[in-house]
Amino acid sequence: MIATGKQTFLQIHPHDNLLVALQDLKAGESIFFNGNDFRLKDNVAAKHKFTLSDLAAGDAVYMYGVLVGKTTHSLPAGSLISTENLKHAAEDFSQKAGNYVWQAPDVRKWAQRTFNGYHRPDGQVGIRNYWLVLPLVFCENRNVETLKEAFLKELGYASSNKYEAQVRALASLYRQSKDLQEFRIEEVHAHTSKERLFPNVDGIKFLVHDGGCGGTREDADNLCALLAGYCVNPNVAGITVLSLGCQHAQVDILQEKIKERDTAFAKPLLIFEQQKAASEFKMLSDAIFQTFAGMAEANRCERQPATLDKLIVGVECGGSDGFSGISANPAVGYAADLIAALGGKVLLSEFPELCGVEQELINRCVDEQTADRFILLMREYAARAQAVGSGFDMNPSPGNIRDGLITDAIKSAGAAKKGGTSPVTDVLGYAQYVRKSGLTLLCTPGNDVESTTALAGSGCTLQLFTTGLGTPTGNPVSPVVKIATNTNLAQRLPDIIDLNAGTIISGEKTIEAFGEEILDYIIDMASGKFDTRAMELGQDDFIFWKRGVSL
Repeated sequence: MIATGKQTFLQIHPHDNLLVALQDLKAGESIFFNGNDFRLKDNVAAKHKFTLSDLAAGDAVYMYGVLVGKTTHSLPAGSLISTENLKHAAEDFSQKAGNYVWQAPDVRKWAQRTFNGYHRPDGQVGIRNYWLVLPLVFCENRNVETLKEAFLKELGYASSNKYEAQVRALASLYRQSKDLQEFRIEEVHAHTSKERLFPNVDGIKFLVHDGGCGGTREDADNLCALLAGYCVNPNVAGITVLSLGCQHAQVDILQEKIKERDTAFAKPLLIFEQQKAASEFKMLSDAIFQTFAGMAEANRCERQPATLDKLIVGVECGGSDGFSGISANPAVGYAADLIAALGGKVLLSEFPELCGVEQELINRCVDEQTADRFILLMREYAARAQAVGSGFDMNPSPGNIRDGLITDAIKSAGAAKKGGTSPVTDVLGYAQYVRKSGLTLLCTPGNDVESTTALAGSGCTLQLFTTGLGTPTGNPVSPVVKIATNTNLAQRLPDIIDLNAGTIISGEKTIEAFGEEILDYIIDMASGKFDTRAMELGQDDFIFWKRGVSL
C-alpha cells in the first residue's frame, strides 16, 4: 500500500478492482498492473480512481478490500470513476465473529519517554492549563463575551491582531485623503500582547453556543453532559459558569453530569445565576473577582513528568480528499496503535464515516457486549438520519467528491484508517466520557466541529486532525494538530497545517515512519514546547450536536 516516488498509481488492497491515480494521468496512457494491460479511457486527475478491469452494470466495486459502490452502467478497464457511473453501496453487518488477534507495534523506543503535563487530583494529566468560562444557555453569550473582552487583554492573553493593524492603516490613509492604493500589506505590523500575568495558566477560554433552552429536554441533557466533560477534561483547571436560571439546562443537571464523570470532582466550579443576582453588573463583577482569584490559584500548578499512558488522543478528519485514506489517515492510525500499545487512550469518532467498515470494527471489539453496543448505536444513528429523509450515503461534501471521494463508503473506508488496527476496548454514546485504555469508538456526527467538540467533551487532551483540502478548525481546550494529506496543501496553507503526510505519497517516508514522527510531535507539543497552528490562530470552535427538534 505504500507509494514510492516512481509510482503513478496505486492499488490499496489486493482485492480492489479500482486503482488510485497518484498524479494526473492522461487518456490513452498505458497501464500495466498484475497481468492487466490496458489504456486509460479518460483523463484521471490525481486522487481519483479508475477501473482495473471491465465492469458490467450493477457490478460491485471494491477499495480498501471492502464494498464501496456499484456501477450504474458498464465500464471498460481504464474508466474514470465518478458520481455518474458509481452509486453508494456497502456491506451490511451483524454480530461479532471470531477472536481478534492484534500484533502490537514495537514501542520499546518510547517505553521510558515522558511528557511534562499538569497532574490533576483525579489522576488525569493535562497538556495545557486552562481556565474555562461557559454559559448554560445562549442567553448568557453576551455576558461571556463581555468577560472575554475584560480578561484577555488585561491578563496578557489577547493575540496580536494583524488585521486590526491593516484596518488602522487604511483608516489613516482615508483620513489623510490619500489614495488607498498606497496601502501595502507587508508594511503593516501587529501590536504584540503584554506579558501574561499568570505564566502557568496557558489561557482563559470562553465558550458560546446556541443551546440550553427552546429545544428538547434530550438536547438540554446532552448539552449539560458535554459541558460536564469539558469541566472534567484534564486540560481544564477551573470553571466559571454563567446561568440565566429559567432554562432547560439547569445548574443541578450540570453538577449531576460532572459527578457521573468524577465522583470526587475537586476543581473550582464557580456558578453565577443572573435571575438571582441583584443586577447584571453585580453578577459579572462577582464573576470577575472569583475567576481572577481562581486563576491565581491555578497558576500555582506546574508541569511535571507523566508517562505516555496518560495521553488521551482523538483522531478526526475534515476536508478529506482522495489521498486521505492512503497517507495521513493510516499514518495517524499507526500513531494511534503506538499510543494504544503504550497504554494510552485513543478515540475514533464520526459514525457516518464508518459506513461499510462496521463489520471489521465489530470483529475487533474485545467482547460481544462492546460489539453489540456499537451495532446498536450505528443502527440507531442510521434510523434517525433516514427518519428525516437523509442517510449516510449523503455524507460526502462537494469538496470530497471533487477530490475523489465519490461515495460515503469510499470516504468511510479511508476515514476508518485513523483508528489503526488495535482492539476496540469501548464504545461510547455522544458526550460520554472516556473510560478505558486503548481504542474507543465515540458516536458523533461527521460534521468536523461537532465531532471535535465532542472529542474534547469525552476527555481528549489533544486531537490529530487530517485534511486534504484544508480547514482551520480548532478547539478551545483540546489542541488540534492539523496533518495535510498532500504536499501541495502543506505548502499552500502553512498557517493552518502542522505536519505534512504528503511525503508518504511522494515515497519519501513510509506510513510507519511518519506515524512515529506524529508520536514524537505529540510528546513535544503535550509538554508545552510549542503550540499548534490552530492555537496560534485562536481557532476555538465549539458546536453542540442537537439531535432533537426545536420547540
